[in-house]
Amino acid sequence: MIRNLLEKTPRYALLVLGFWLPRDRKRRAERWLRGYEQCSKLRRADAVIVSYGKSGRTWVRVLISRFYQLHCGLRSERLLGFDNLHHKDRRIPRIFLTHDNYIQDYSGHRDSKRDFYDKRVVLLVRSPQDVAVSQYFQWKFRMRARKKALNEYPDHGADISLYDFAMSPAGLPKIIDFMNLWADERERIRDLLIVRYEDLRADTAGVFAKIVRFLGAPEDTAAIRGAVEYASVENMRKLEEKRVFWLAGGRMTARDSSNPDSYKVRRAKVGGYRDYFEDEEVARIDALVRAKLSPVYGYGEPKASAPNVPAGRPGGTS
Repeated sequence: MIRNLLEKTPRYALLVLGFWLPRDRKRRAERWLRGYEQCSKLRRADAVIVSYGKSGRTWVRVLISRFYQLHCGLRSERLLGFDNLHHKDRRIPRIFLTHDNYIQDYSGHRDSKRDFYDKRVVLLVRSPQDVAVSQYFQWKFRMRARKKALNEYPDHGADISLYDFAMSPAGLPKIIDFMNLWADERERIRDLLIVRYEDLRADTAGVFAKIVRFLGAPEDTAAIRGAVEYASVENMRKLEEKRVFWLAGGRMTARDSSNPDSYKVRRAKVGGYRDYFEDEEVARIDALVRAKLSPVYGYGEPKASAPNVPAGRPGGTS
């Protein structure tokens, strides 16, 4: 806890004292400091969960938290936060959850995943189309203005349609580039498990059991079952409404309780992006994904197939 706070001190100081810096320089400095914090955790982590934003990380975080709480007999108020559960019980690994969007600002490794080569990594992926839609609602209703500028999203309050957002550099192209670099680098990661959100939705208990085994936890069917029940979409919405996870910060609470699109847990629907676009727009969006996204993930066809990972690789998917 103290170490984590000390690592964040330079960034907090920048926010308070750096008001006089030019906007671009301040942005680069904050990204570098965030990268420093994340690289420090990455070095100390026993396992890493990587995902692009809005790919289901919160769901997986709740699943893992609840599993270890049940398996180790811990109280359930706190969610996994890197090493907080590890300090409660040494059997629980230090798990670093990251969207991998600042590490390269500190390490300089922008064209590779060298920072992760010797790590045990769960790569959580989701259909880029669904991610883009969820990202839009995150940007529109939940994201703070400073965070938008920090990550080069459209300006705060900008009048931009969902389709234009999805097709903009901040939408599908950025998501696809992220996924493609991980696909290109997958053979260089020491231990890699690719988990598709869609597979986790279709068989939550079975796929989550693979994640648990990959993290090195012993088989505990009862704890897996309890975690799956606790992390159901319906229950997570109730927990968010009741602010059960307030200790995890604002990212786990609704911005506007009267607006369902402002909730962290929104629809969780596979293929739900089609509900928001005209048929012609869906066709153009799907064509972009087919043309640009690596076939490794199996998202190139209208109905996604299992990812194409060589047999015997640690990166075999769920």
